[in-house]
Amino acid sequence: MQHDLVTSHSRMISAQPDEIFDLLANPALHGEIDGSGHVTGAQPNGPERLHLGANFGMDMAWGVKYKIVNTVVEFEEGRRIAWRHFGGHVWRYILEPRDGGTLVTEEFDSRTSRAPLLLRAMRAHRRNSRDIETTLERLEQWAQKHQRFESA
Repeated sequence: MQHDLVTSHSRMISAQPDEIFDLLANPALHGEIDGSGHVTGAQPNGPERLHLGANFGMDMAWGVKYKIVNTVVEFEEGRRIAWRHFGGHVWRYILEPRDGGTLVTEEFDSRTSRAPLLLRAMRAHRRNSRDIETTLERLEQWAQKHQRFESA
């Protein structure tokens, strides 16, 4: 789905929600699934596992290397996690249990952005739409590789 302020895509993944959530709640693993190619690693001294209100830093690269600090603003164990950085926009993952796995939705939500005109000028939603699809594809590949799920 693409909306002026929220871009999201969903994908059915053959893994249990807690397995997927464990990956999303571990910043050290974010680079393994990042579809943008910008996440290069977690900064040291951050939490090993995210929780509501946790601050965590990520090493990034987009033409130049930089660091960014995020704050977890939504957290429901096994179901939902979202973080925001200084720009105000939010990255969100929603996990819905389904027969045979989990429906994973990733959202880029700029409703709280401090620079909505800049995001529009950068065509952030168009770019992030492609990146989200790639992230979900990589998440599915990761789940297949690390799968504990057993179907009945």
